Amino acid sequence: MLLTVTDVHKTYATADGPFAVLRGVDLALGAGQTLALTGESGSGKSTLLHLIGGLDQPDHGAIIVDGVDLAPLDDKGRAAVRRGTVGVIFQQFNLIPSLSVADNIAMQARLADKLDRDWVTTLSDRMGLTPHLRKYPEQLSGGQQQRVAIARTLAARPKLVLADEPTGNLDEATAAEVMALMLELVAESGAGLLMVTHSADLAGQLDRRLHLRAGTVA
Repeated sequence: MLLTVTDVHKTYATADGPFAVLRGVDLALGAGQTLALTGESGSGKSTLLHLIGGLDQPDHGAIIVDGVDLAPLDDKGRAAVRRGTVGVIFQQFNLIPSLSVADNIAMQARLADKLDRDWVTTLSDRMGLTPHLRKYPEQLSGGQQQRVAIARTLAARPKLVLADEPTGNLDEATAAEVMALMLELVAESGAGLLMVTHSADLAGQLDRRLHLRAGTVA
């Protein structure tokens, strides 16, 4: 398995006392497989995605990514996993305003020392970004910025792609187009994809669906 999550728990302190966001979640994802993570707001979807991406640590349970147990790793170790194995696509794009489109796309691959210019060119062409490579994020539409964010993630050839509502800020037509391109390119790269979405239509395009309710698998 590319990803195995076993009995993961996560609790946060609130003004009203401890709040259990995740209460014993299990899931598995193989290389090349796609899985939609659905559920109402507050069900723990984004929290689980952040834990798998090494952006936070569970209180209990195991998260194993490509054979590496994240639990004993410190911040530096988890960052190394993100650079080398995991790519994250956020709803808010998170592009660097001072970098051109070309440099934003290449940034993550450069950090991971995995820059393949032929692959970057392919991504730019397929995402329709080649005419915009010298522009800056503020000069692009929302759909174009999300294409840059997806290309940036895939440029580093991650084995596991985590996508948190990747089309949530886009209109319906643009979302469908961007989603189709993302699924095509993820499949061509051979990566596994775990995507958080509220959309039943988008979830239906993936191999499997896992529904969270109140921090557990429904």
